[in-house]
Parts: sequence; structure tokens; C-alpha cells
Amino acid sequence: MTLLATERIKLFTTRSPWWSTVLALGVTVGLATMVGLTHDGPRPLTLTQTQFGTQFGLMVILVMAALAVTTEYRFATIRATFQAIPNRTAALLAKTTVVALLATVLGEIAAFGSWAAAKITATNTDLALTTADDWRRVAGTGLVYGIAAVMAVAVGILVRQSAGAISVLLIWVMLVENLVGLIPRVGADIQEWLPFIAVQRFLGNPGPDAVLGPWASLAYFAGVTAVLLVAALGSAAKRDA
Repeated sequence: MTLLATERIKLFTTRSPWWSTVLALGVTVGLATMVGLTHDGPRPLTLTQTQFGTQFGLMVILVMAALAVTTEYRFATIRATFQAIPNRTAALLAKTTVVALLATVLGEIAAFGSWAAAKITATNTDLALTTADDWRRVAGTGLVYGIAAVMAVAVGILVRQSAGAISVLLIWVMLVENLVGLIPRVGADIQEWLPFIAVQRFLGNPGPDAVLGPWASLAYFAGVTAVLLVAALGSAAKRDA
């Protein structure tokens, strides 16, 4: 508990989590509000449309989580941390836990805030959460944000540089996973097994031909993240701070 309290204090005494919180919630809820205000089509607004901004919020969470660890390497404060806590794995796991919990809370607020904003602003639209799939699409955002934050921390530990870690994360999510599908013959098959494509299946409505169902897709995403985290912790234990 002492390690968690220490990492919480370290996290919230920097500006990036506060700015990230404002930006993540502002983007997600703001876009949902715009969708609700501008929707005037013949078809009612769908629950999926209200969650349009959560993908942009996810990008902010990835940046925030990566910065939580790379800034310590940048300013060499990680050395003081490891001197005070010789067990590097315990120290980094405490940091990862705090960042993941914050990301999970932000994900839930962003998702339910977006749903509420769209429900209030959209007219003649029933956005009631009546099925298990409806709840998964909204409440599941917090789980995705939390796991994604762990992945970003792992990448930050491996890369150690803020610009490098952020570039790897954003280019992978926004570019690489979309371009893989363009590879002739095997691209579509490979793409089905990419981690953030699995996230889309979990938060969306995977068709009958999907390789994994929603919850299996989330488990796969968590498994990939766990492998990255183990590799990162192993690297941190062996490399000089």
C-alpha cells in the first residue's frame, strides 16, 4: 500500500495526468454532444454512435500512461526510486497499477458521460441500456482504457524515451493495424489478431465470422498486454536505470 500511495502522489504532482484527464473527457463527451445536437437523420441515433469519441480518448490515455514512466527516465528520478525500492519489479508494478486504475476510472466517466450527453441532446432517440451487449459497449470502455494504459506503461519501460514511446503507440494504433489489412492474401487474417482490432470487436458488434467473440477478444488483448509487461519488467531488472 505504501508503494501505491507513493506512486499516486508522484503521478498527481505532475501536470500531464491533469491535462490528460481534461482532454480525454473533453474530447469524448464533447464529440458525443456534437453527435447528439447534429443528428437529424431518419434513423435514430445508435449507442455505437454515442461512443464515437472514445477512440480519441484512448489515444490520450496511451500518451498519459507512457509519460508516467518515460518522464522518470528522462529526468533520472527513476534512479532515486530504485535506490529507495531495490525491488524494481514491485516499484514498476505499483506505478502500473496506479496508472491503470486512473485510466479505468476515466474510461468509465468518458463512456457514460458520452452516453448521457447524447441522450440529453438527441431528440426522438431511445438510448436505454437494456441488453448485456449495450452495457458491454459502454461500461467496457473502462476495461479497455485500463488495459491499454498497462500496455503503454510497458512500452514506456522498454523504450524509455517519451517521443519514441508515444510514436510507437500512436503509429501502431492509428496506422500499422489499418495498413496490415492491405497485405495481399494474408493481410486480413493477420489483422484479425492485432490487439486493437480485438478491442474494436469487444466494444462493437463482431459478426458471425469473427475469429473471437467480444469477451474472448478482451482476454486476448489483456494477454498481449501481459506479455509486453513481463518483457518490460524483465528488461528493467537487467538494464541500468
